[in-house]
Amino acid sequence: MFSAKGGKVLTRILAIDPGSRITGFGIIDVDAKGKIKYVNSGCIRLPDDVLSVRLKNIYLNVQTLFAEYNPDEFAIEEVFLAKNANSALKLGQARGAAIVVAALNDVFVHEYSAKRVKQSVVGSGSADKLQVQQMVQLLLSLDKSPQADAADALAIALCHAHTRTASGLEYGTGKRALRNSGKRWTELDVRKIK
Repeated sequence: MFSAKGGKVLTRILAIDPGSRITGFGIIDVDAKGKIKYVNSGCIRLPDDVLSVRLKNIYLNVQTLFAEYNPDEFAIEEVFLAKNANSALKLGQARGAAIVVAALNDVFVHEYSAKRVKQSVVGSGSADKLQVQQMVQLLLSLDKSPQADAADALAIALCHAHTRTASGLEYGTGKRALRNSGKRWTELDVRKIK
């Protein structure tokens, strides 16, 4: 989005938490000063059908999100090594379906590990889903906690926003790095930053 003078004032980020049964999405806007605003989030619930039909649904739904929200940047969780190779393969295919949409829309794909997302949002790479949901609700000033998959997608979007607005565009620099390592973020910490 552009100002009357032609300068970019908002960057829209679409983030995806891929899954072969439920795929979460989160959309936020970031202004030139790094202020973040919630736009939308939700879950793409996939039919109980063969994998090819589920992948098609991911592709079509993510394409609909691109058409409706016109994101400038796209972030997605990296594949993690699962104990079950079949599950990891399906997750990789779900990621691929979403990534293809970003590529076809000429939007660069930013990938983040689950640990990095949790560190960025909660302050601990071993945070559980409830902690992620609570911090996403707090950081985005939401009335209620988003569903787990939507919260995960919003956490990915927040991680990308924190990374892209930090000095040097690297995680661990800028104002969010002022927090001592090894300690969890609290509501007081978040208020100090805002």
